[in-house]
Amino acid sequence: MSRWAALPAELDPRVRQLVVRLRRLKDHSGLSLRQLAARTGYSQKSWERYLGGRSLPPREAVEALARVGGEEPTRLLALHEVATEAWGKRRGAATSAAQAPVPEAEAEAEATQPEILSADATGTRSPGRSLRVALVAGAVALVLAVSTAVFLVVRLTDDHEERPTAPLAATTTSASASASTSASASASRSTPPEGATYTCRIERIDGRWYAGNSRTQDAVLADGHAGPQVAEAQCLLRRAGISPGGIDGIFGPMTERAVKQVQKRAGLVVDGIVGPHTWKALRG
Repeated sequence: MSRWAALPAELDPRVRQLVVRLRRLKDHSGLSLRQLAARTGYSQKSWERYLGGRSLPPREAVEALARVGGEEPTRLLALHEVATEAWGKRRGAATSAAQAPVPEAEAEAEATQPEILSADATGTRSPGRSLRVALVAGAVALVLAVSTAVFLVVRLTDDHEERPTAPLAATTTSASASASTSASASASRSTPPEGATYTCRIERIDGRWYAGNSRTQDAVLADGHAGPQVAEAQCLLRRAGISPGGIDGIFGPMTERAVKQVQKRAGLVVDGIVGPHTWKALRG
């Protein structure tokens, strides 16, 4: 198994979870980075950035690694969707904090682009080919910049429309703060505190259903997770008429089957993972 370097401390937990899963899949395949580059069409340097947490891999690279490792890509693509949202927020904040000189910005945009290997990658590049590569890289950088700007505008608009119009009780505010803290650490698996019990206090606030355990909208939950966010999902599953088993705050096989039924009913990707879209279906 490869000895991986530690991921950057400032890496978002949701991006960290995706990178760890990709590292495990690469180790399971038994391929070196050079062999992985030959099998997927993305260069060795690109995979070093992706697996080192310095750059977010594109959706196609994630699918290619899943195929090489013999794994169903649905679960990885769900994690990639959440990681892309977190990565976009971080890049947006960095852009607004300081404006870098034009040459440095162009160099950074070029460094983040995946290096696609061609059939004659080992050959000598001609000046005309280098110019075409530079033009393609510039076009891709422009498309990414425009897409990021549109994503941020849509996200800010959605947040403004979903903001509650009435003040909540002190206990609800405390629960919201606790849920936000838990959401930032949703990538790590844990066990509930000894003797923890959960109840379902179903109420509808501003057109959304809540059960009194968590107010999260985007925490990622999967088999093996535990805590109040899992209990919140279990209560909302029961409210929807689907039994998740006991309300114990533990994401087990019965809870996963119930999540898949809700996803199938709502027309979502059926992967048994609770993400932003599944929370929307449960709270809707």
